[in-house]
Amino acid sequence: MPKITTPLTDARIRNAKPRDKAYKMSDGEGMFIDVMPSGSRIWRMKFRQANGKENLLTFGPYPEITLQDAREKRLATRRLLLQGIDPGKQRDEAKRLLKDRAANTFEKIAREWHANKVPTWSERTSKNILQRLEADIFPALGRKPIDAIKHRDVIAALRKIEERGASEVAHRQKAVCSQIFSYAIQCGHTERNLVVDMKDVLKTVRAGHFAAIDADELPQFLITLDRNEARMFAPTRIALRLMLLLFVRTSELIETPWSEIDLERGEWIIPWQRMKRGKLTVNPDTTNHHVCLSRQAVELLRDLHAITGRSKHLFPNQRDHEKPISNNTILVALGRMGYKGRMTGHGFRALAMSTIKERLGYRHEVVDRQLAHAPKDKVASAYDRAQFLAERRKMMQDWADYIDAVSGKGAPLKTPRLALVTEAPT
Repeated sequence: MPKITTPLTDARIRNAKPRDKAYKMSDGEGMFIDVMPSGSRIWRMKFRQANGKENLLTFGPYPEITLQDAREKRLATRRLLLQGIDPGKQRDEAKRLLKDRAANTFEKIAREWHANKVPTWSERTSKNILQRLEADIFPALGRKPIDAIKHRDVIAALRKIEERGASEVAHRQKAVCSQIFSYAIQCGHTERNLVVDMKDVLKTVRAGHFAAIDADELPQFLITLDRNEARMFAPTRIALRLMLLLFVRTSELIETPWSEIDLERGEWIIPWQRMKRGKLTVNPDTTNHHVCLSRQAVELLRDLHAITGRSKHLFPNQRDHEKPISNNTILVALGRMGYKGRMTGHGFRALAMSTIKERLGYRHEVVDRQLAHAPKDKVASAYDRAQFLAERRKMMQDWADYIDAVSGKGAPLKTPRLALVTEAPT
């Protein structure tokens, strides 16, 4: 007759005394508790695999795993065996999944996603996205397994950004997080993109144009710049003047190396690789941009060369002369002048566009080419930007003379060049 096993009780387990060697106390159906010489008690269960080999499962220590817990684990194991599932292999797979889950943190997946996207981005975009993640998202979510993150975790991280007044940044980070979750789903690390559901958790940001003064405010702006009550260094004042005269993008000016400037011929040609549309990963514009320097702009560059000519860049960083000044320098300088919220680096472009058309009478197409904008339609894109080069050179000199005139340094203003207000070529 088979041996009958008396089921264990908590009292028997607690009263079991340790011996010199480990011994077993059976609860039946393959499950027993090992009483170790140290006094610890470990739940285990023997079972046979499909090939007939005997294997052993460990359920854990008593009393952390109670008698009732152990019996429930035994029952679950027997059910697996009846389904033809090897409990040992399932246990190992569960451990592997748990390990993978712990390893696949939000930061790890985010950095993988970022690395995959780098070839499609400009260097600046790649750097900015990673820096924002490191500053705003990784401290809150970085160490969490991506499939363990809850809605409230993401919302808390985004609202923290919003609370410091950076609503637009919060919305951009929300979009980035959504892309990271989407990537994680595709890689099998999670099953749901939490951010897709978050349509109303952030305050709505109204779309608007960059702040810019208008032509009537230009004289006072020039007076404020000349007085320099903000006590700005000469290179910063020159940078503001050049932004006004040349209305290039902020990055195009501050990142300029002296090697691009020909002071003898009075020329500045920006290689297409540095232009916004030249950095596109699909169909980049490979046209070099002629800045068309006015006489006043050349004089400013000569003054600047006497200060920074030995450096690589027109506007070297004070801490590292191999790097240019920060993109934020122009914005900070405008704030010190009292134009915070009223003028931006991009605002110089808007100011020039409207004033040159309205006060000087130049065609939109000519100003647009000088701004290095993309043509709006296929017909316009068929024309080479260089077709307006002669007119652009004259326009830039007229613009510089206009600025001198409104500041009281030049000749009186002339009648707008209405003769040039014609239809675009067809």
